[in-house]
Formats: sequence, structure tokens, C-alpha cells
Amino acid sequence: MTIKEKIIQVSLQQFLKYGIRKMTVQKLVEPLGLSTKTVYKHFTDKEDLLKQCLIVHYSNLSLKLAALEKESSSPVVTICKLWHEAIHLDFGATHIFYHDLNYYYPQLQDSVINKIFRRNPLFLKTLIEKGIRQKFFRSELEPVIIIEVMGLLYTTITRTDKFKKIRLSPALILQNTIDLYLRGLCTEKGLRELNLYYSTIIK
Repeated sequence: MTIKEKIIQVSLQQFLKYGIRKMTVQKLVEPLGLSTKTVYKHFTDKEDLLKQCLIVHYSNLSLKLAALEKESSSPVVTICKLWHEAIHLDFGATHIFYHDLNYYYPQLQDSVINKIFRRNPLFLKTLIEKGIRQKFFRSELEPVIIIEVMGLLYTTITRTDKFKKIRLSPALILQNTIDLYLRGLCTEKGLRELNLYYSTIIK
């Protein structure tokens, strides 16, 4: 592993643990015992380093998404798992990282996501179309609109303060927004599949 790769790896771990806004370049590479001068040989500034960290981070998430697609029994369960995993990341153990990313670096985040997940709109569209063919989703649905609405809901949850005053857990917010919308897309067959999935994860 090169020095540059080590800097990216360690900095990503630091960002995930402590967030982005309060971390200086010096703090980021403290575990490596490197000077900031060495860092600036490879990166123009903190934002450039963050960008490289995000590329690695979202590349890893892309691999998880591919695995999720393979392990799920149906399109409706795959989509459900996808949103729950995303919410878990945004509000879970690394919530400070995602909060900083959503509020202070949204354009940088979007540019990296668009680069890594170029196939995602097609991926979701394919899942919804498959779900319609297999009668999990209603036949009159338009996949492109569904993707846009889900994206708007998710952005409202993660990038605005709309739901903060309600003081509900992320899981309950998801249950009353995207989950509810997903149920509205389903046929009776799709609802049975969703209910079966939920019965396996709720203890």
C-alpha cells in the first residue's frame, strides 16, 4: 500500500469516527505520525482528501449494494433493505460523519455518489420493473417517478431539519415515510412479502 493509500484509509476511519467539520488534516493523519507537509504532497487540501476518502467509502457501499441484490428474495425486499441500510448509515454509529457530509459538503457528496453509482437509477428502475412483472408492485406504476419521490423523501429526512422537531427515531421516521410509500406501491402479493420480511427482523 502506498503512502497516499494509507493516508486515505486512515483519514476515512478518522472521518467516520469523529465527523468531518472539526477534523484538521493534522488530526486526520495523527495515527500515521505523518506531517501535514507529507499530506499536501498528495492532496491539495482537506476537501481534496475528503473527496478521495468518499470515493473509497462509496465504492465499498456499492459492493454491499451488489451483495444485497443477490441475497434478497424479491425486488420489494431488496428495495426495503436498501432504504433501511441507508438510514442506518445516516443515523447510526457514524451519524456525525453523515450529518457533516449532508449539511456542509452536499455537492461534493453528490458528485462522488453520481460517479460511483451511475448505474443506481437504472438499478432501481430495473428492480421496480421486475417487481411489476412479478406482480409485487401494481401494474400502472411509473418507475422513474417512484425513484424521484423516494429520493425526495430521503433527502428531506437526511438533509433538512423537517423531522427534527418531531423527535422520533430514524426507524420510525422511515416507517412513516418511505416504508409507507413502498407499501402503497405493492400489490397484495408484495404486501405479503414485506410483512414476511418484517416478521423476520422484528423480535
